[in-house]
Amino acid sequence: MAIIEMKVPSPGESITEVQIARWIRKDGDFVEKDEELCEIDSDKATLTLNAEESGRLKILVKDGETIEVGKTVCTIDTSVSQPASPAVKTSGVKPEEIKADKRPGPAAPAGYAGGIPSVAAEKLMREKNISADKITATGRGGRITKGDVLSASSGAVTASPVSAPTYKGERKERREPMSMLRKKVAERLVSVKQETAMLTTFNEVDMSAIISTRKRFKDTFREKYGVSLGFMSFFTRAVCEALMEFPAVNAMIDGKDIIYHDYCDIGIAVSAPKGLMVPVLQNAESMGFAEIESRILELAGKAREGRLSIDEMTGGTFTITNGGVFGSMLSTPIINPPQSAILGMHNIVERPVAINGLVEIRPVMYVALSYDHRIIDGRESVSFLVRVKQLLEDPARMLSGGKDPVQAVIGL
Repeated sequence: MAIIEMKVPSPGESITEVQIARWIRKDGDFVEKDEELCEIDSDKATLTLNAEESGRLKILVKDGETIEVGKTVCTIDTSVSQPASPAVKTSGVKPEEIKADKRPGPAAPAGYAGGIPSVAAEKLMREKNISADKITATGRGGRITKGDVLSASSGAVTASPVSAPTYKGERKERREPMSMLRKKVAERLVSVKQETAMLTTFNEVDMSAIISTRKRFKDTFREKYGVSLGFMSFFTRAVCEALMEFPAVNAMIDGKDIIYHDYCDIGIAVSAPKGLMVPVLQNAESMGFAEIESRILELAGKAREGRLSIDEMTGGTFTITNGGVFGSMLSTPIINPPQSAILGMHNIVERPVAINGLVEIRPVMYVALSYDHRIIDGRESVSFLVRVKQLLEDPARMLSGGKDPVQAVIGL
């Protein structure tokens, strides 16, 4: 006895389980090679399971049952031969009676699936209240397809099945082993999703003041310090001020303890040829704008050349990532463990905003803060992002400890 196990084929990447929509053949039926046995539903498509050889069918999984991809749903006993068709008994029957029996009756669809609708066709038949005897089946083995139902419901003549188009373009593929860095990044990202209660809060920043400040001082700044006055120094300073006000955002969980930091080691995400790297600005809270810009320029260069040391990539307490350089409008950045929060910058787009009851066009950036809800409450996360927004929209506050400059001068 030769038994063939029929397993569930993979409908596509990321799909791990499917549902047996309906068995086309019955348990114990003799089936022919390539004959459709059942229909399988996944979250992306419906496919059929075809017999690999001829033989007797043994069904192992019932209709409607969910099963993992690759599991056995039925077997085929190839030692069983096609049963002979029963002979017609004519003894004692008069010739005229035999002639009468040969009168034409309703034509039955030909094929092993004659008159059986597909899952989609059956649903459409119910919706349009059309019976199978009103439909001309054009599917494989006499199956009723969704197109057959549509043709019957519109009264159109059923067209011959159209063959699938043949694509003549090149379809090359190449396989490359993952680098150690890519493997590690993948492991860390998956662990963050599994081990943290990550949420994201959003806000928008009017970048008018920062753009005006850069335009006003960029030439003088470059002449004095030899580097450009970029956006990242403004964001780094704003983040450091806000972290001092909301220390939970700058903390991390260690076992059953929470570790709070009275310093700000800010990680700056950099896209390098080998993958994403996050060099760290240590004690960024004590740096001026020029020192921040110079250090970022140095670390980014090392990252792209693959010269970053372990010390330059460890010890961060908070991370800033800038998807705006690639054109991102909005995203939900993933926390860089063991940190508890990350700020995402995005592109600057001129948008209509209401200013004192009037509509004005302003350069606006959407910002996102992803945080671990186990340690950071909603009030703290939202308040932190609002503080960052206030500091960016009024850069003078960064030079006065987050206060209004006039209040700082008069000692309030």
